[in-house]
Amino acid sequence: MNKIDLNGRAAVVTGGAQGFGRAIAERFVASGAKVAIWDFDQALAEKTAKAIGDGAIVVKVDVSDAASVDAARDATLKAFGRIDILVNNAGIAGINKTVWETDLEEWRKVMRINLDGPFICCKAIVPVMLKQKYGRVVNIASIAGKEGNPNAAHYSASKAGLIALTKSLGKELAAHDILVNAVTPAAAKTAIFDQLTQQHIDFMLSKIPKGRFVLVEELAAMVAWLASEDCGFSTGAVFDISGGRATY
Repeated sequence: MNKIDLNGRAAVVTGGAQGFGRAIAERFVASGAKVAIWDFDQALAEKTAKAIGDGAIVVKVDVSDAASVDAARDATLKAFGRIDILVNNAGIAGINKTVWETDLEEWRKVMRINLDGPFICCKAIVPVMLKQKYGRVVNIASIAGKEGNPNAAHYSASKAGLIALTKSLGKELAAHDILVNAVTPAAAKTAIFDQLTQQHIDFMLSKIPKGRFVLVEELAAMVAWLASEDCGFSTGAVFDISGGRATY
């Protein structure tokens, strides 16, 4: 593991109890940061925090609810005194169906978590970063947000929206030492696979030239750099980690 210096930094990782979020939280703590694992599943988050050890705390939150996010922010500030890093990772896949077969409420449920959630978290935490005159925001988008996966229009659209949110916020904060970037991973073998059909999983794998899914540790390494002071000039950018699938 290459050393990335996050000593003295305080981070929030949404959906940090498992999958990409857990790997990111582990990498941050290994790099010297304190991490607040924001998750709706408090029991699983506490299990994760215990496994990570000192440096990780748990805050139960519903990222789609502004009041819940504000309370989580205040609890994190009480524990850490500051928030230097925000990783918007919490997300759901939704049910694999065509656009015309997808229920409106299913569409809205995916949008509430995957797109409203990052907006609400940025709205709550960016003012804290502005007061500190420092911050790093990393949004976990998806290759689906670039290409649009069939039978996953709600997920693809939510991740495309997250890319656009990244670019807009990055421009708004460019004059400050607050950088906002996104990553677009290919799929990884995480709990989100439980929400997908085998046909959809096989389709995603067939599109990756490297012939395998991304490892959560590989994504965490990229996010750790984007969350560090070493990332000092890139903002409003999208970093591909799709095993060669992305064409732009």
